[in-house]
Amino acid sequence: MAVLIIDETKEMGTIEPEIYGHFSEHLGRCIYEGIYVGEESDIPNRKGMRTDVVEALKEIGVPLLRWPGGCFADEYHWKDGIGKKSERKKMVNTNWGGVTEDNSFGTHEFMELCDQLGCKTYINGNLGSGTVREMSEWIEYMTNPGGSPMSELRKENGREKPYKVDYFGVGNENWGCGGNMTPEYYANEYRRYQTFIRQYDGENPIKKICCGANSEDYYWTEEVMEGCFKHTDPQSHGFMDLLSLHYYTLPNGWLPKVSATEFDEELWNKTLWAAYHIEELIIKHGAIMDKFDPNKKIGMSIDEWGTWFLVEPGTNPGFLYQQNTMRDALVAGISLNIFNKHCDRVKLACIAQMVNVLQAVILTEGNKMIKTPTWYVFKMFRDHQGAELLDSRLINEGSISVDDQHCLPKISESVSIKDGVIMITLNNLSMNETEEIIIQTIKNKKYDVVECNILRADAPQDINTFSEPEKVISSGYSGYKFQGNDIVLSLPGASVVQLKIK
Repeated sequence: MAVLIIDETKEMGTIEPEIYGHFSEHLGRCIYEGIYVGEESDIPNRKGMRTDVVEALKEIGVPLLRWPGGCFADEYHWKDGIGKKSERKKMVNTNWGGVTEDNSFGTHEFMELCDQLGCKTYINGNLGSGTVREMSEWIEYMTNPGGSPMSELRKENGREKPYKVDYFGVGNENWGCGGNMTPEYYANEYRRYQTFIRQYDGENPIKKICCGANSEDYYWTEEVMEGCFKHTDPQSHGFMDLLSLHYYTLPNGWLPKVSATEFDEELWNKTLWAAYHIEELIIKHGAIMDKFDPNKKIGMSIDEWGTWFLVEPGTNPGFLYQQNTMRDALVAGISLNIFNKHCDRVKLACIAQMVNVLQAVILTEGNKMIKTPTWYVFKMFRDHQGAELLDSRLINEGSISVDDQHCLPKISESVSIKDGVIMITLNNLSMNETEEIIIQTIKNKKYDVVECNILRADAPQDINTFSEPEKVISSGYSGYKFQGNDIVLSLPGASVVQLKIK
């Protein structure tokens, strides 16, 4: 029987709320139809934002939203997305489906969405096809209080007060769709571009995000860190605040030939092992960062993560629309637990993507909306945001054989404390087998159960559909008992469990 040992006397660091961030790109039906329908739509909206989607996102406490991409960011020219909508320049989205983009959702609309969500803003700038001047003027447009050409243009477009830009990414995936650059070249470009991200608000400086590696590309991390900090103090505030890392969960390391709902136990295990692999990436990329930044002043921003499968049959291949099962929910649970446990370095993360794309938390179809199993994981994990990570470890948890080289732990966990309440999140990664776990604390104190919830399905392949939107939902759970001061908890196969004790 597995044992979870919690040391409630040892706090390991703050779990930044931004770890629970989201990503919205001009891709498929993420922005248009998914989030933004326009003020004239018959679908209930507030200033063009779907009311049902906004309310569902507020329920999971979205702390941060990244926009406009993604690959789209390095072809996006922000001036095309301001002013009267009827006069905005159209463009072809060459990255995703070749559709015409009318730019009716631009800077003002994104800021309105973040205001409705009550979340922080993360904007990705165009380094790949843009200029230093263009990026600098965008910052001026958004954040300069007044008296400059761009701040006056903002006022002409209806916004008197400056916007708050919390994070700004200097390019995206510049090793690939953002310009196919070498790390040495990108490091020099980053140094140049970031210089002109002016801090017009001295009290709330914009945090700058440098483009980091794809998956196991440790050479990129090494060369970018070295190039950025030649003749520069890596501890100097504001030169680089975060370094990104992108990693998608692909079973076998490549895109499977089946959709998100088609898998057997073998593919289930390989997918969850691929999700667990992100911990190795965090450790190894983090070790390289430690060479240049031993005090961990620079955070890791895992601002694209999640599952990537074939699109749903009959949908546009360029729109990346996929369904969402308990397998996706377990990938989310594994990933968030890992981010929590590495909160000393991981300071921000964004699931890809928010609505209708890849591992979405919400799917829409016309005026209908459904919450995916991944949405319920974010709801169950919400109270980790801003909490203090507690030291915890599993013993006797056992493992699942994936192949001749790899094994998968049967259980994933993380534990935090906030306002005196200990929050425990657990995932049973076995597709079918129930696991029991004994929860012990160092103080050996008798705790009361404040709340316990579970997410599971009748079958791992079950999904929420527009005709059956609540087939897979979380619910209260009583599958625990006290054994002295310990708690014995039953974890059904393919389940996510949240337990709060006080």
